Amino acid sequence: MWDDFEDEEAEWDDDGEYDPRKEQEKIYKHPLMVKAKEIIGLTRALVGSLDEARRELYGGLMMEDAMVMSAKFAGAESIPDFVLKMEKAVIMKVHAKSLNSMTYQLALEETHAEEHLELLRQAIEEYRKLFIEWIKAFDPAEKYDDGWGIFTD
Repeated sequence: MWDDFEDEEAEWDDDGEYDPRKEQEKIYKHPLMVKAKEIIGLTRALVGSLDEARRELYGGLMMEDAMVMSAKFAGAESIPDFVLKMEKAVIMKVHAKSLNSMTYQLALEETHAEEHLELLRQAIEEYRKLFIEWIKAFDPAEKYDDGWGIFTD
């Protein structure tokens, strides 16, 4: 039964071997991930300076938005499938826009100096520009129909 795999092992190319450390390093050094981590830090600082009631009301949502941006990037960057990449990219966009909107809500409530909120807005704007460049590299020929009909033409 297991003899069927012996020939395949002999043809295995060591140069094409998957290296999870290299893959992880590639993901975490990508400019979009670096910017996402910066956004997490800025968000954490803003949330940490909120009063208890606002932290309870907004803090979890803001931290979720920031963290999903990096988590979905890591997932998208580790797969070749166009449909799945686009799916994760849309989720990243939605969370980035939500986090940016939250800075305006905090401004309305005058919880922070405008300069502090503007730092996060600027980081999200830089993220948006990196995001646009990143999705241009997606290969639409590398797609598999998942049965939902989104991004499949």
